[in-house]
Amino acid sequence: MKLLILSCLLAGCLAQDPRPCSSPPLLTGALTMSTQKGNLWLYAKYLYDAMGQRIRLMELGAYENKTFSYDVLLLYREATVYEIHRHNRTCNKRPLKGDFQPMVIPKDASLLGQVILGSSSGPGQGLLVNTWTGDLPEKAGKFMTTVTEFGCIPVSTVFHTDQFGWMLFSYFNNVIGILDPDELNPPAYCQHAEMKAGDEEPVDFFSLFNNKH
Repeated sequence: MKLLILSCLLAGCLAQDPRPCSSPPLLTGALTMSTQKGNLWLYAKYLYDAMGQRIRLMELGAYENKTFSYDVLLLYREATVYEIHRHNRTCNKRPLKGDFQPMVIPKDASLLGQVILGSSSGPGQGLLVNTWTGDLPEKAGKFMTTVTEFGCIPVSTVFHTDQFGWMLFSYFNNVIGILDPDELNPPAYCQHAEMKAGDEEPVDFFSLFNNKH
């Protein structure tokens, strides 16, 4: 009898409609990004800290048939971007505009559907995911995001903006937590870097990809 009741409760939980969710506040992993406009493709190791509003991206990519590497630390609370050059132990320090956008499914997002990636034929052969769509902040464009049903771990995100067209992010090798917290702090040799001034405009997250390359 107890087993029957437990099975019914479990079935009821699994039958509930997916709800908007928040990804873990600390994540480490890798991603790829490609854009419809600009012929830009990149692979990056990422560190995500929603509590401290910090993001680190260590990239390898290609733009117009030329390869590049790029290491950037975004500190939203300080409104600062560090471009880190480990080969010669130097940094560029630039103003950062825009608000930190956490990895969350907004409450007003619309559920497109729930599917299994892979196969449902046997244990461990598939991954249950939910796909959501909605508006970017300040109506800057549209998004479509896929996250895991359990844990709300990002799988993929597609943005559409006037400047870049479609931008596709795919996430993999995600680990909950930050394996090396020091990577979310500027290196010691960046401490004396001066903020670039003059007529240079502050950068935002998306312009980093466009302006750098």
